[in-house]
Amino acid sequence: MAEVEADQAEVPLDKVDRDIIAELTRDGRMSVTQVAENVHISRAHAYSRISRLTGEGVLTKFTALVDPIKAGLKSSAYVTLKVQQHSWRELREELRLIPEVQHIALVGGDFDVILLVRATDNIHLRRVIFDQLQSMPGVQDTQTFLVFEDLDTR
Repeated sequence: MAEVEADQAEVPLDKVDRDIIAELTRDGRMSVTQVAENVHISRAHAYSRISRLTGEGVLTKFTALVDPIKAGLKSSAYVTLKVQQHSWRELREELRLIPEVQHIALVGGDFDVILLVRATDNIHLRRVIFDQLQSMPGVQDTQTFLVFEDLDTR
């Protein structure tokens, strides 16, 4: 079994930390004052907790959720990859450089990697899969699952 990388070590969290995380997950633009009010702590306490959570890497970034259809990304697919043994580290860096790849996960099972790929249309999606993903060194096989409808649960 592989050792946990130092930056992946679990950080102990209490109820206040989890409540702050829940508030910021719901609305990443929420002010520290509003977080403090919702969690029932002082603004200074909320600020120090958020700073600690950010410094320890629990909160990694604050971002906006984009509606892919309204943003012109009308074609989405989950693409699974079977990869050659020992090629994951190099491959993940190459995958990060493809703008259409929105999520990357190393998984166990019948395949090794699953990607969420979003494109403007099926022709664009096809180019990403056939021209970029399938031609990468280390990729042995791909399988594509078209997304017909997305539901964001957050």
